[in-house]
Amino acid sequence: MKFLIFIAALLVIFFLAFIVSNGKKRIKYKSVITMVVLQLVLAFILLNTEFGLVLIKGVANVFDKLLAYAAEGINFVFGGLANEGSFPFFMNVLLPIVFISVLIGIAQYIGLLQIIIRFLGLILSKVNGLGRLESFNAVASAIFGQSEVFISIKKQLPHIPKHRLYTMCTSAMSTVSASILGAYMTMIEPKYVITALVLNLFGGFIIANIINPYEVSEEEDIIDVPQERKQSFFEMLGEYIMDGFKVAIIVGAMLIGFVALIGMVNSIFEAAVGVSFSTALGYVFAPFAFIIGIPASEVVQAGTIMATKLLTNEFVAMMDLANITSSLSSRTVGIISVFLVSFANFSSIGIIAGAVKGLNEEQGNTVARFGLKLLYGATLVSLLTAAVTGIML
Repeated sequence: MKFLIFIAALLVIFFLAFIVSNGKKRIKYKSVITMVVLQLVLAFILLNTEFGLVLIKGVANVFDKLLAYAAEGINFVFGGLANEGSFPFFMNVLLPIVFISVLIGIAQYIGLLQIIIRFLGLILSKVNGLGRLESFNAVASAIFGQSEVFISIKKQLPHIPKHRLYTMCTSAMSTVSASILGAYMTMIEPKYVITALVLNLFGGFIIANIINPYEVSEEEDIIDVPQERKQSFFEMLGEYIMDGFKVAIIVGAMLIGFVALIGMVNSIFEAAVGVSFSTALGYVFAPFAFIIGIPASEVVQAGTIMATKLLTNEFVAMMDLANITSSLSSRTVGIISVFLVSFANFSSIGIIAGAVKGLNEEQGNTVARFGLKLLYGATLVSLLTAAVTGIML
């Protein structure tokens, strides 16, 4: 039964991608099938093998150590503000982003990140049927984040055609940045965070290959990371510390606004209709929850979390999931957890369009015009990742 539901999920997801495709005859089915198989293999390794368990435990332990180091700095500045036994979200989940950002800055400063991104980008381009620039951008998105990644291609940005820009933006919205992984691991199981990170990378290529197929010539496919004035080590540290703090503040501000807004809308909707707005959306998303492998008895609860993520962001949805985890099966928690690990939500349209517009106004306007289609594609990526995870749990 689980296998049949998975096949149905693939058919539905691919059909939803196919109906909006701008080049149905150019779809590279061989690349799509190859990457789906890769997703299945990687999901099996990460979720069902001893090697995957050791790997995820190793990554989780690294982040545990990093979060402990981050806590030293946070306690020095904010120690004593929290009541005994309390869990201040801003300090425990968001502020560690500052320290993770610093480590990313150091890795970039010494050239390690550039080597990793170029190497993985070259390998991925042999598998995904797309250009090296798209592959480079996808790996960079998973490290820098959905807005910062475009700085790494700002020299090429004015010359990138619309179809290639869509693929790059889909990767940016489908993945999550390395600086925020630690925050996710405090809210959901690390194994689901790592699994989603890996599967989303390929999922973005799969959906883009269906919605937006094209060929890239050798002349077009040039990676040239811009060379800027060499910063001193301490200039770089200061910049990345401030960047990490800005991300923490922005996410915190968005959470305050979104949580308050959802609370108000739920209250008004419940008074008028008798059920909360989130629950009503849960019924809309319930069929999608079912096809990705959620048990029928839990599809409304799962659909509510999925809808919350789309309308607000993954943090709000993760908090909601934590509140009802005890009432859900471990299978549902796992599938929904990987669905939540991406930037696919309405606010990300503005974030990505704004980031691109800051570098090139014309291209920023282009991104804004295909914003809804971008969110549509990135949401299909999350569904695909959840479906692949479902067959393994």
